[in-house]
Amino acid sequence: FQALDNVPLLLYILAAKTLLLCLAFAGAKLYQQKKIEAAIKKQLEQEKKLTQEAKELIDNKKDD
Repeated sequence: FQALDNVPLLLYILAAKTLLLCLAFAGAKLYQQKKIEAAIKKQLEQEKKLTQEAKELIDNKKDD
């Protein structure tokens, strides 16, 4: 019966461990999401730059 005395402590430890794991996974997910958003933003900026350069080339051709 002495083993049952430690049950509340073990439950607290289990709850704390579960909470830490959840926070770790949430943090990893946020990190991945921000990384993906940065990559998408970079790609959109490159596409915008290319579009602007193409537009300038077309305008220069029309002027000639």
